[in-house]
Amino acid sequence: MTAAVGPRTWLRRFHTTPDPATRPVQLVCLPHAGGAAGYFVPLSAELCEVADVLAVQYPGRQDRWHEPAVDDLHELSRQVVAALEPALDDRPVVLFGHSMGALVAYEAARLLNPARLYVSGCPAPSRGVESEQEITDDQGILDDLRALDGTDAELLSDPALLELILPALRADYRAVRTYSWRAGPEPSCPLTVLTGDRDPRTPADAVMEWKRHGTKDIRFHAYEGGHFYLTEHTRQVAELIAADLA
Repeated sequence: MTAAVGPRTWLRRFHTTPDPATRPVQLVCLPHAGGAAGYFVPLSAELCEVADVLAVQYPGRQDRWHEPAVDDLHELSRQVVAALEPALDDRPVVLFGHSMGALVAYEAARLLNPARLYVSGCPAPSRGVESEQEITDDQGILDDLRALDGTDAELLSDPALLELILPALRADYRAVRTYSWRAGPEPSCPLTVLTGDRDPRTPADAVMEWKRHGTKDIRFHAYEGGHFYLTEHTRQVAELIAADLA
């Protein structure tokens, strides 16, 4: 059963009411461009016995479709932090972001000082997502989604559904396209960088540049697959996170 958590329904909990004694960590997951909190249901299922797993639902999609999407990534990160703060307690907080969500998680970590930060499927912030720089129209967005093979093909060819999802997609792609890294304090927590070994979004040099954005204990893990490798390797990623939390 899905439960909304926190103000303005930014957060979703998909599994089990947490017992702080058995789930001593709050794990907050942030989805990719065009993605929704539900993307993390499988990861939540794997980790719900060891962590209180929360997924962020950005405005402008699914049950928040009537709210305007945020097309500035720095502003989106600030709004995520503002929504998180009342929902957090004394337990350590861990952030996990995929693709655009990795940038949001990184910027949120600069404000929140979490216990750990996981960034997935994303070049270093100082590099930006170069492959999205020239995607400025709807056709370009749809072509890009098809190429990444992470969105149901039927969804992308249904005019009625596209009318609902395109506003959020436009805002997300604009947020990534216009994102500019700003110099300042970096997250002081351990940083783990996860990628798919055939992901066109994450060339090796752009991934290794994450070394600029951590201050200690920076690790890199590559999994077989493309941009949405996480779909096929949820259990392996969950095992990695569970070992860290333990």
